[in-house]
Amino acid sequence: MAQATPPTRTEIFEKRLAKRYKAERRFKYLGLAAILFSVAVLFILLVTMSANAIGGFQRAEVRVPIDFAASGLSGDPSILSTPAGMQTLQAQGLEQIVENAATQEIGVDASEVIASAAWRDVGAAIAADPSLLQRSETFWLPADAKLASGLANEGSPEMRALAAQLAEQGVLQSNFDSGFLVRSDATSPQFVGIWGALKGSILTMIVTLILAFPIGVLAALYLEEYAPRNRWTDVIEVSINNLAAVPSIIFGLLGLAVFLWIFPNMRSAPLIGGMTLALMTMPVIVISGRNAIKAVPPSIRDGALALGASKVQVVFHHVLPLALPGILTGTIIGMARALGETAPLLMIGMRAFVASPPDGFTSPATVLPVQIFLWSDEIDRGFVERTSAAIIVLLAFLLVMNGLAIYLRNKFEKKW
Repeated sequence: MAQATPPTRTEIFEKRLAKRYKAERRFKYLGLAAILFSVAVLFILLVTMSANAIGGFQRAEVRVPIDFAASGLSGDPSILSTPAGMQTLQAQGLEQIVENAATQEIGVDASEVIASAAWRDVGAAIAADPSLLQRSETFWLPADAKLASGLANEGSPEMRALAAQLAEQGVLQSNFDSGFLVRSDATSPQFVGIWGALKGSILTMIVTLILAFPIGVLAALYLEEYAPRNRWTDVIEVSINNLAAVPSIIFGLLGLAVFLWIFPNMRSAPLIGGMTLALMTMPVIVISGRNAIKAVPPSIRDGALALGASKVQVVFHHVLPLALPGILTGTIIGMARALGETAPLLMIGMRAFVASPPDGFTSPATVLPVQIFLWSDEIDRGFVERTSAAIIVLLAFLLVMNGLAIYLRNKFEKKW
């Protein structure tokens, strides 16, 4: 029996093989270049935002020593710790005392160096520690907005010269502004904060989660486990997929036309904002939930039915726990998208100037993305730096939410 002739590697075969290997290397290099480009863009974004945010987390402050013992201020500690305490101090002339101390220390009219509301910081310090009324204390008070611009080498030449002079004397400098995280919106960049917007975002996200998560999960379970396969089910599935791609501003128009018509006195409330964002997030939860439910092996269902479990027991005791990691991941990603939305909330009026944090779900409020949008439209450079700082806080919030999604997925994930 004759032996088979081994295949020969012809010149044409070698050229085709080399061409295929070359194409594979080219594809690998293109993929690596895409990853490097994405990382570079992300790095540039973070570096740019961080560099601008450094000034946003700082505030120009003036050193002002005040002798309270010689000022004649007095007050009952139990009253000073209440909201009426600030009115008591104001009635005794705390504002004039602070202005006189600033003028005496710096030698310049206080109206040019410290903010008009700087005395409130002193009043808050007295309310926290009434023993200050018995001694002298040095405060770093917020500078006037024009002087702050001068310290940033902007504004008029006179203010820049004055800021340089005071900085050389050591009475004017930029300090970390811890109050930026606990204050609300204001008309001056020296007094703005993000707590009001951050609290509004948290309340809005709570409403969104309470409404969108259970409805979305139940809809996904019904469509995947119970719904008959007919024309109407196909129409519902196509509609849900289309809703997930609808521009967010359309949901804002829907909230404006429906929710504000039902609740006309709750304009800019977290309740209305949460209901609007729930409509936008629900299709994403339904789609991710169906994919997670579909990924559960049919053998799980068959085994449970074979042991005598009912359809409801199979779905809620076996299928849903196994699909929960994927459902939670899709839910949190949808919530993160809702957290960054601005257009639908602008449509329902959550762009109002809110100088105090919301007290509840029906109080007027704004959210971080809208606050960032409003600050970015201001002319004062101080607001530009505050905008960058608020963006860093929003990115940190989103990072926490995505980290929570990874944690929940790993915690509840089961192997089969």
